[in-house]
Amino acid sequence: MTTETAARIALPGGEMLAWSDLPEERLPDGGPLAALTARVVPAGARVLLAGPHDPALLTRLAHAEVTCLLRSHPDGVALAERGARVVVGGPSGLPAGETFDVVVAAAGLDAVESVEGPRLGWDGVLDRLARALRPGGKLLLRLDNPLGVHRLVATAPWYADRADSAWTIGGVLDTDRPANREQLRDRVTGAGLRPAACFAAYPDPTAPTALVAADELDRRTTSGLFDAVLHGACADGAATVLQDPARLAVDALHAGLGSALAPGWLLLAHRPADPDTGPADPSPAALPVALVQTGPPGIGVVEVVDGPDGWRWRVGGRVSRPEPAPFATREAAYRDAGALDGPVPEGRLLRTLLLDACLRRDLDTLRRLLRGYATWLAAGADSHGRLGGAVALASTDNVVVAGDEHAVLDPSWRAAAPMDVDVVLARSLWRFAAALLTGGYAHPWPSTLDVAGLTVVLGGLAGRELDRRTVDAAIEAEAAVSAALRGLDADGRVRLATELRAVEPTDPPAGPRSYQQLREAWLRQREELTRLGALLKWTEELLTSRERALRRADATINLLSGSLSYRVGRLAITPARLAKRGARAAKRRAREALNQRGPREEQQ
Repeated sequence: MTTETAARIALPGGEMLAWSDLPEERLPDGGPLAALTARVVPAGARVLLAGPHDPALLTRLAHAEVTCLLRSHPDGVALAERGARVVVGGPSGLPAGETFDVVVAAAGLDAVESVEGPRLGWDGVLDRLARALRPGGKLLLRLDNPLGVHRLVATAPWYADRADSAWTIGGVLDTDRPANREQLRDRVTGAGLRPAACFAAYPDPTAPTALVAADELDRRTTSGLFDAVLHGACADGAATVLQDPARLAVDALHAGLGSALAPGWLLLAHRPADPDTGPADPSPAALPVALVQTGPPGIGVVEVVDGPDGWRWRVGGRVSRPEPAPFATREAAYRDAGALDGPVPEGRLLRTLLLDACLRRDLDTLRRLLRGYATWLAAGADSHGRLGGAVALASTDNVVVAGDEHAVLDPSWRAAAPMDVDVVLARSLWRFAAALLTGGYAHPWPSTLDVAGLTVVLGGLAGRELDRRTVDAAIEAEAAVSAALRGLDADGRVRLATELRAVEPTDPPAGPRSYQQLREAWLRQREELTRLGALLKWTEELLTSRERALRRADATINLLSGSLSYRVGRLAITPARLAKRGARAAKRRAREALNQRGPREEQQ
């Protein structure tokens, strides 16, 4: 540690010398949390980062004067080397009388308090941070939900955590800390602050990839945007869980519990301003409705803002522009950041409507939805029956339906070259069929259908005659688009296409490995093995019966061959058979002689 770095670190006491709290999993540019913090912090503000945060947040707050309050000395050294002013110790080590414009405790209050100093408790830490706010200042505070989706699907119970980082185990049994949004607002109000806005954090409170306004989440339970955002945030990951977190999050949204079951909350509160010297209270309307981290090749954080004409897309924070991949011009899809600068279409997600109709065995609704979708696709095709742009990649999980109107939810993904309209439809239906069968959803069709067969059936409901050759082309298109989305090379694309062709109804769905879904996949495999076993048994019985019939026929033939009538008949037939052979031989010799005489006459 250099002298310059040591000068930036204050050690008032209570520092933890052999401990680190900095998060291991980090999102590009700090993710939605950093984008939200950058909007909350005005230029030139004095900011206190209380607790461990992603170091990328320091870069996003370059327009402010930042002080970091940490309990870990190694973390303090790491941030001081990045040019930040650091106070290492508990909250009681903050200089008396020093106030800040914004206090950010987006890692929660448990990680602020040091075990080497005096213990203040959750309310004590909140009170100390609230007193560090100047009049009109803002506090951004995170609280983990003890009944969030992440805990409901976890394989290990929260009360059995014996990790070194489990200094305190938050649960509903601990009355010293709030356990829901209402209790959080009451505690913040008791500390002399006024709650302004609250965001639900998905899928993990420590590194959320989606922040959604909690009030809007509870109010718009049928929003296709929220449906897609929550499903997309919870569908990624390879962790083993008890049940599918994406399905649970979407069900919670439709039940009006999207914020109540959120893994965590980010509450923005402010200290009432002095009307003589302080600015006006911040307006929550200036904050985004949602902030979503996009995957590679990403364009940073995408925001949804509420304007006079409704919700609109906006690319928030920094736009990540990765280096072009080899043969980038040959990729099947690309992402256009400029397309995310328009209104967000309203309506329900087509995938949800189709799943609901399948579960209810409502073929009339399925036929109406699929034919409307196919008609909408065909209306956008050119004179050669090809689709391009965003509509070419408008699958059922990226299309919202409002009455008879269809619209692309996220228009940033675009096809690099036009695609046949039947291939576009087959690709979308194949994706839905794969999710329907591997997810174990009930549906009105025979269980013996494979993914390609169900795709053909869905195409028939949509009024289009699809065959397996079209489905094969659709799988190739899906592999190409997915390879572009994931940034795979040519070999990766070939492997992905092979994996997609091998998808069977007995496979578990892609995404987190859910015990519930693995059990359903095992049940489907058992049913398939039972069916194959019954088919094998029937085949064996058929072969056995045929073998018995052949044996009886052979015995009858042997019996008849030794009888007197058989011998007399054989003596009568044998001369005729010999005469017939002689006649055939004579005719063959005559034909050969005639063929030999022909060339001689020509020579003469």
